[in-house]
Amino acid sequence: MCAETESSTTSVRARTVTGRIASNAAEPSAQTTLRPNAAEQGEGRFVTEARFYEKLPNRRIRCTLCPRACVVGDGQRGHCGVRENRDGALYSLVYGRVCTAHADPVEKKPLFHYLPGTLAFSLATAGCNVHCKFCQNWEISQARPEQIAAEYMPPRQVVKLAMQCQCPTIAYTYSEPVVFSEFLMDTADAGHETGIRSIVVSNGYMQTPAVRAAYGKMDAVKIDVKAFSASYYRNVVAGQLKPVLETLVTLRGMGKWFEMVYLIVPTLNDSDAELSGLARWVNANLGPDVPLHFTQFHPEYRMKELQVTPVATLERAKAIADAEGLQYVYIGNVPGHPAEHTYCPQCRRMLVQRDGFEIRQMLIQRGSCPYCGHSIPGIWHG
Repeated sequence: MCAETESSTTSVRARTVTGRIASNAAEPSAQTTLRPNAAEQGEGRFVTEARFYEKLPNRRIRCTLCPRACVVGDGQRGHCGVRENRDGALYSLVYGRVCTAHADPVEKKPLFHYLPGTLAFSLATAGCNVHCKFCQNWEISQARPEQIAAEYMPPRQVVKLAMQCQCPTIAYTYSEPVVFSEFLMDTADAGHETGIRSIVVSNGYMQTPAVRAAYGKMDAVKIDVKAFSASYYRNVVAGQLKPVLETLVTLRGMGKWFEMVYLIVPTLNDSDAELSGLARWVNANLGPDVPLHFTQFHPEYRMKELQVTPVATLERAKAIADAEGLQYVYIGNVPGHPAEHTYCPQCRRMLVQRDGFEIRQMLIQRGSCPYCGHSIPGIWHG
């Protein structure tokens, strides 16, 4: 059952699942009542054999899900903390182990060129394969599954809840969906059987075969590009930039609809050189029509000493990307800013007017500008 609740940090009203669990998620909503934890319900229901690994001698395995390629001994877990070697086979410990679930506007993800004005039934499990020092979801992303309350939601139950909440889409978000790929894949399949779509909000830190297998089942993808600097990924994210760029190229080659977010952290990833380098790379490798969202940083987790990103910095980033030829460059986390609207790149008329997460006006008709007929890329109709 879905009930309307006021978001704890914005004036936008969102739906959250009554009786379901809530956490300090990236898209915050009001807290709801916790149900019995995983230990009380039985751990076994959350365990399923992983689909991305290879067996090695002496009951060791090598995980092939993300670029870490963890070699895991019997009885041990990989870097993400949610995949465990049991007697020479790798198992996911978070299948259906949902630690937060809400029905949110799809604009929160953000996806601006995907079914504007609709809701996405959004969920997460514990775990992540990187360690961003600015993570606002650290309480779930940096936790092991047994450390936080969870509820068992198998794929068909997720689909049922999405339908009850009048959500045409299921979103895998908040923590890092890479680490619960098996659950994501099966839920997407179950949803597609009933006409419910799936989207994923991800860091894109995956091996290419896993991208094709898991995100190939998605109807749309949002990738967080943390920076356009290998040193930033190494020192702030504990990951690598190159595999993320490879994921973006793979998605483009698959014909998958995706959008990119770049969280601007003051003094760390906001230089003109880095921003222009990113924009040139996007234009050359992905094309000018891929939406790019520059979003405002707010101090969190281990980076509370930094200031909120000045709006002028976000506007400078947008101007740089615009000058490099990108056609759909947005400014995020600044409600009311004119750069949260969608404009036709040919006639420059406003086509989608947004106010935070709400759609005020939607003028795109059959995927085109009603004024000049220019095609506007995206998924505009259910």
